[in-house]
Amino acid sequence: MPAGRLGTGGRRVAAGMAARPDDVTLTFGGNATTLLRLGPFALLTDPNFLHRGQRAHLGYGLRSRRLTEPALQATQLPDLDAVLLSHMHGDHWDRIATRSLPKDTPVVTTPEAAACLARRGFSGTADLRPWQTHELTRGTDTLRITSVPGVHGPGPLARLLPQVMGSVLELAREGEVRWRGYISGDTLYRPFLGELLQRCGPLDVLVPHLGGTKVAGVLLTMDGRQGADLVELLKPPVTVPVHFDDYGVFSSPLGNFVAEVANRRLPGEIRTVGRGQTISLRA
Repeated sequence: MPAGRLGTGGRRVAAGMAARPDDVTLTFGGNATTLLRLGPFALLTDPNFLHRGQRAHLGYGLRSRRLTEPALQATQLPDLDAVLLSHMHGDHWDRIATRSLPKDTPVVTTPEAAACLARRGFSGTADLRPWQTHELTRGTDTLRITSVPGVHGPGPLARLLPQVMGSVLELAREGEVRWRGYISGDTLYRPFLGELLQRCGPLDVLVPHLGGTKVAGVLLTMDGRQGADLVELLKPPVTVPVHFDDYGVFSSPLGNFVAEVANRRLPGEIRTVGRGQTISLRA
């Protein structure tokens, strides 16, 4: 496969469309919100249903205005096996999610976010500390979710920001892993992220949260350079970037990441996805 190949490979489908047993797909709702169809399992990530012009709460009185319209709403979702929440920020879990998602929806997230959701009436949370796992089972299929540590801010600033986790998702049938992907969450690039390869094995897909989020000039999520560093570290066959242009606090557009990967001639395919579009997560 050509180094840093840019692809799309997408198709527009209804979010509730039934999946075939071996399908592994991602429907992009905007920001970090995706609907994942992993074999028989349906997962929603980081639900952000705010409309263009509405503001997300980021804590400490900070807000950011949404610049785009979401392509998924809670009313469009299929029955979910779980929601995967990387951390409790208003652009990853908003007031519409609190109001609209059933309170018994299983949510896999950090201990801090689980406690917050419990106060909001959500009863099905699974709180994971770094490298802990949670499993979903349907017949002979298992979806294993492993929490990967993340760093949302440099140095002492990290203590002022929410706990954040990435997730390795492994789809297994009769004990054999058939697909493995990593969703980074809102972490900065750190070399220790390579540990996930030793703990879990090689990836089929990387889904990095990019955007180069900056508050008061401080970088809080990966920009194009750090995103390319992560691709170089993990060497996934396919990378599907998300979280790059939906809010005013983002400083690094998707093009920066694509250009950095191409300039370094990194291996694998960059598979872009438009809002409302569904793509395969198979290499």
